Amino acid sequence: MNFVTNVLVKLGILKEDLDYHFIRSSMVIIYFFFGYQKWFDYEAQGLIPFFTHGPLIFWMYPVFGVKGASYFLGVSEWLFGALLLAGFWNKKLGILGALGSVATFITTITIIPFMPDGWLHLQAGFPPWSGTLPFS
Repeated sequence: MNFVTNVLVKLGILKEDLDYHFIRSSMVIIYFFFGYQKWFDYEAQGLIPFFTHGPLIFWMYPVFGVKGASYFLGVSEWLFGALLLAGFWNKKLGILGALGSVATFITTITIIPFMPDGWLHLQAGFPPWSGTLPFS
């Protein structure tokens, strides 16, 4: 563990704000893995309900097609992950990655109210998610 810590200190990553750097690192890893998934047919097919009901992304299928929209999303996720990674050394690039992340989160969250049969009937005061809505 000391070796890893020493390498990170020499790279300038662990000078301060360790929790901030771990959160940034986890976001980079998530973006790279999620972006990687978008290059496979099973993921492109799984995204169909989200793209067809997303008020901010519905236009992507007519423009790019099913695979093209999935590729576009994958490249976007890799770009935002790369910008967040570059933010370790260049704060301006990190800010661009953070702004891209905000756009991604807003776009994703706007899909939820528009998914058909996404909510079960009211039980115990709050409707639970059903089907593909929980992104499981």
